[in-house]
Amino acid sequence: MATENRELASVDQAAIDRTVESLKSRNVDTVVAENGDEARQILIGMIPDGAEVFKSTSETLDTIGYSDYIRETDRYRNLYTEISAEPDRDRQRELRRLASVAEYYIGSVHAIAETGEVIVASGSGSQLGAYVYGAKYVIWVSGVQKICPSLDEALARVKGFAVDRHHEWAESQGRPAAPLGKLTIFENEQNTDRIKMVLIKESLGW
Repeated sequence: MATENRELASVDQAAIDRTVESLKSRNVDTVVAENGDEARQILIGMIPDGAEVFKSTSETLDTIGYSDYIRETDRYRNLYTEISAEPDRDRQRELRRLASVAEYYIGSVHAIAETGEVIVASGSGSQLGAYVYGAKYVIWVSGVQKICPSLDEALARVKGFAVDRHHEWAESQGRPAAPLGKLTIFENEQNTDRIKMVLIKESLGW
């Protein structure tokens, strides 16, 4: 794997296959999509009509068109839209906290080790409660460039690349770059079928 440019790091099929096998051994059911369009269709097919859904902020989901899809469809109860429409900031914060127990919680991750560990970094930690335990079902969507040969290299990717990219993004939005608040390593999921991963054979997100 190339390490000089972590945004465009190339991953061969053997590494993808090893990662899928390792993720499945840790109860993260994983499917591989050839591109963003296929990933969007897979994701749409994973969530039934009428489901309660919260979509976390994700450049990957924006890029594949899923953020636009979920904003425009009436198939689901979209908790993100409900929270965003709440004018009272304290009430909005409470609703966001309650969203951590959504039926379906969709987001991304920052690094994946070929050995199956998954790493998520966060400033506030708002998505971590849902990922770790709260949500009934969790779906992660990630470009394969986030795959790293080992846990140590996955941690290095997060601290040496993903956090910096997030700072750049925040500053481009006129926000101050907040320090890394929480760093979570997912070793294993006890509940079979609770967490799914859609890996995309493209360089997407940070």
